[in-house]
Amino acid sequence: MSGHSKFANIKHKKEKNDAAKGKIFTRIGREIAVAVKEGGADPNNNSKLRDIIAKAKSNNMPNDTIDRSIKKAAGDANAANYENLVYEGYGPSGTAIIVSTLTDNKNRTAGNVRAAFTKGGGNVGTTGCVSFMFDEKGQIIVDKEECEMEADELMMVALDAGAEDLSEEEDSFEILTAPDDFTAVREALEAAGIPMVSAEVTQIPQTWVDLTDAEDIKKMQRILDLLDDDDDVQEVYHNWSGAED
Repeated sequence: MSGHSKFANIKHKKEKNDAAKGKIFTRIGREIAVAVKEGGADPNNNSKLRDIIAKAKSNNMPNDTIDRSIKKAAGDANAANYENLVYEGYGPSGTAIIVSTLTDNKNRTAGNVRAAFTKGGGNVGTTGCVSFMFDEKGQIIVDKEECEMEADELMMVALDAGAEDLSEEEDSFEILTAPDDFTAVREALEAAGIPMVSAEVTQIPQTWVDLTDAEDIKKMQRILDLLDDDDDVQEVYHNWSGAED
């Protein structure tokens, strides 16, 4: 995810083939399962589930698929217990990578994540080794073409709801919040009829790394591709400025 082309990368992801969409739906389904287990199946009483449903809809996940995932999680006492494990490490030239997983088999996931790093010339580090280079933020992306509000008006709605900042890009607006304020801001924008192409709590790098060596770029892409292919991996955050997810 480039620091300068988040919106372009979102559009690129949404245009991916059905196999890639299926993978995204599987990952969101796992998030729904965890949210239902933690806070119940009623979105009105479960803000985490409301956020994930909004994420599902922004990824064009059909409503009946969302409903099925919720019902399955609520009704299946034997459903897999997914555990959230986070790995941190380094790619080529000291690039920082954070891998968030949901897994029912820690050994399998740890082995796969380590293998992905090793095959790309990187290595998994200790907890906290790179996370200090990132800020956890709620991030909402709004497509300018779909938003009828002017920047000033949108900013007022966002700030009144508790957002920290709004920045204007060529084709989009980026709204940042503290993680605890994310749900309230997202719901205020939703209530105001503002269409969001992306809304999630994410890790934003404080600084970005440019890779200039062709071999380093190839290795970094290898790590990201292998992690993307792993069903246990939910999100990958990194500070390579040249990536195209």
